[in-house]
Amino acid sequence: MSESVGVLDHFNIRTRKLAETVRFYEDVLGLERGERPNFAFPGAWMYSEGKPVVHLVDISPTDEQQKADSGVVHHVAFASRGFAGMKQRLQSKGMAFDVRQVPGGDLWQIFVNDPNGVMIELNYEAAREQG
Repeated sequence: MSESVGVLDHFNIRTRKLAETVRFYEDVLGLERGERPNFAFPGAWMYSEGKPVVHLVDISPTDEQQKADSGVVHHVAFASRGFAGMKQRLQSKGMAFDVRQVPGGDLWQIFVNDPNGVMIELNYEAAREQG
């Protein structure tokens, strides 16, 4: 059996803006707040299709400083569905976003930043979106 790191399970954001960040992932991207283990620190887990893909840690009770952006991590990407609907959703929420097409035309992308400066990339297979 060969070794593999597998697929990305989740990403973690340390924030002083917990409520605002939860609202972004719920209201803007459509994730759902779900069950989270009873950790000794506050936070939230955001679910997509039954998986907790975004883990939020509230650093408000600590001296830890809020980072202005996502540091050396440039962006986090999701394989998504419903390109036109997401564009409409972002416009209706007044969110700034950028739409791109990967050269060759097979992949459409939407880029949007969360309240902590984390860039979220939403990828859509063009062939699936046109059907």
